[in-house]
Amino acid sequence: VSMLFLTVLLFLALFPGAFNCCTRISDEIPTGILRRVERFEIQKADGLCHLEAVILYVEGKKFCVSPWIRKVKTWMKKNKHKIPRKKSHGRKQRRTKIIKKKQKRQ
Repeated sequence: VSMLFLTVLLFLALFPGAFNCCTRISDEIPTGILRRVERFEIQKADGLCHLEAVILYVEGKKFCVSPWIRKVKTWMKKNKHKIPRKKSHGRKQRRTKIIKKKQKRQ
């Protein structure tokens, strides 16, 4: 039993996203849900996830929809800014803010 437990722990450590994959997708999405989406991710059918999907996050809930829905494609083009981006280094951000403040004073 302990060997199985260690194997599962090792798998989770090496592949943390394995259990976050969408396994089923919806072929339609109500417009009301699209209006409330806080962010979205694109799941590709490679690696651990075997299904292409758009993952929509609304109020802590996750909706998996087909990336081929015309309404979703149009919405994604308009809302590219909702894709999570890697944060840049904090020092660069602080320096940028200081420079902008100085420029505004002049």
